[in-house]
Amino acid sequence: MVMFLPTFQTTTTLHPSFINNYYPTNNALINHNLNLSKTLNPSSFNYSPSTHFHKLSAYNSSSSSSPRRGRRSFENDDDSLYRRISPVGDWTVSIVPILDQWISEGKSVNKVRLQRIIRELRKYRRFKHSLEVSEWMSDILCLKLSPADMAIRLDLTYKVHGIDQALIYFNNIPGQMKDVEVYGALLHCYAEEKSLERAEDLMQKIRALGLEMDTISYNVMLNLYCKTGSYEKSKSLIHDMEEKGIKKDKVTYSIQLTACSSSSDTEEIDLILQKIESDPELVLDWNTYTIAANVYMKLGCVDKALEMLVKAEGLILTAHKKNTGFDFLLTQYSNLGNKAEVMRVWELYKNIEKVNNSGYIRMIPSLLKFDDIKAVEDVFEEWESSKLTYDFRIPNFLIGYYCRKGLMGKAEALLDRAKQDGKPLPSTWYYFATGYIGCGELPKAVEAMKRAISKCQRGWKQPSTDILMACLEYLKKNKDVKEAEEFIRSLVVKDIVSADTEKEFLDYSGISKEDRDSNKSSERDLIVVGEVCEP
Repeated sequence: MVMFLPTFQTTTTLHPSFINNYYPTNNALINHNLNLSKTLNPSSFNYSPSTHFHKLSAYNSSSSSSPRRGRRSFENDDDSLYRRISPVGDWTVSIVPILDQWISEGKSVNKVRLQRIIRELRKYRRFKHSLEVSEWMSDILCLKLSPADMAIRLDLTYKVHGIDQALIYFNNIPGQMKDVEVYGALLHCYAEEKSLERAEDLMQKIRALGLEMDTISYNVMLNLYCKTGSYEKSKSLIHDMEEKGIKKDKVTYSIQLTACSSSSDTEEIDLILQKIESDPELVLDWNTYTIAANVYMKLGCVDKALEMLVKAEGLILTAHKKNTGFDFLLTQYSNLGNKAEVMRVWELYKNIEKVNNSGYIRMIPSLLKFDDIKAVEDVFEEWESSKLTYDFRIPNFLIGYYCRKGLMGKAEALLDRAKQDGKPLPSTWYYFATGYIGCGELPKAVEAMKRAISKCQRGWKQPSTDILMACLEYLKKNKDVKEAEEFIRSLVVKDIVSADTEKEFLDYSGISKEDRDSNKSSERDLIVVGEVCEP
């Protein structure tokens, strides 16, 4: 078992420019709104313990200025360490050699710069790489960690290795170093796990230690209650906030708005919006209206949803950075089935802002909902000609569409073209497996599924049982017991299916207990089952 031990420091604090808000006042809210069936999800929060117990005014100040300074610093340095790390988009490829090479060239790096790099990588959900920088910072450079650094390490350890390893790391932090930021990070881990009992126990412990629960901590618990359907507890916690004079922020109101979708209480939505708009201390932005639009859509109130989107667009046009707002509008108008508005917003977007990869990542699936493949292919050609950094997710949308439609020739041709600039994703091979099954090409489907398994992270949940069973059916008919068993066990090793499902699959495949015992492979071998050299 890997042990993640902390390195300690009692004096160094996190540089203000590293301050980053974990809760979804911008990108994370967009991620939330892209899926209308989910409540506001703390698992999408970019948790930053360095702001966890700052007062709201300090939070607003730091979030509006410092991160931008950090980004300009990256952009202006032609030979920065971040510029070397940034192109390594494959999470399976370690960036430690790049870090080591930087030092071997005699280049210097300070803690503040490394903290900024960790922040940037986390912002783009490159958690493994972010953790590697954090570990390299303490283990190789021997830079000591502050409680804020440890809180971030705890959060990253959870995201990369899961709750058990996160708890090992937490338990190895001395008691005197466990401040509100460290406990806040652990609380957030429990919330992501939807571990209500453990989160409530920890909340009580924080209070018993005399550590003050602030708005962010309350938001984490409120969101957990919302996700677990504990709406009465959510109301009780809101009441507790009001009694103790804990200031509500935009996220608090956002969670309240989201909870209204479960109660179908449109009057409550209207009331919350009135409170938000009348709060002199709250800086209103387009996110608030997009969440309200989302909730109205879920309740079937299309006219009110459109009204909210119009208000949101007005605030997007006056925002300093408009891309994220436009990205959201594309998705929401698509969800409403309004193709004309999707096209209008797209043209407006291109006229006002430079469209980055994120815009194409929203526009292409938005058009695919209308089954307008010609329009999608035109947008894809625009993206190719834009010469932006190659993001395989963009051709992946088209590959998925072609495979769903049985257009395997077009899918294969696009894959061959895309592989010249990027690496296929696990979902790419899964799309091919699905398409080949639909076309009756089972041998190709099994090979594609093996590639998907070999490339995926642990806990990958995309494969459907039907697709996996189709692959097993083929192996069963060919009486390839060993290959069937290895295929099944690879699913378990990657935590794609449970042990119970493993038994069902083994029984279905007709693999006897004797065969199971004799054909057992080591976990190391199973992890790479189906690994094939890319042509």
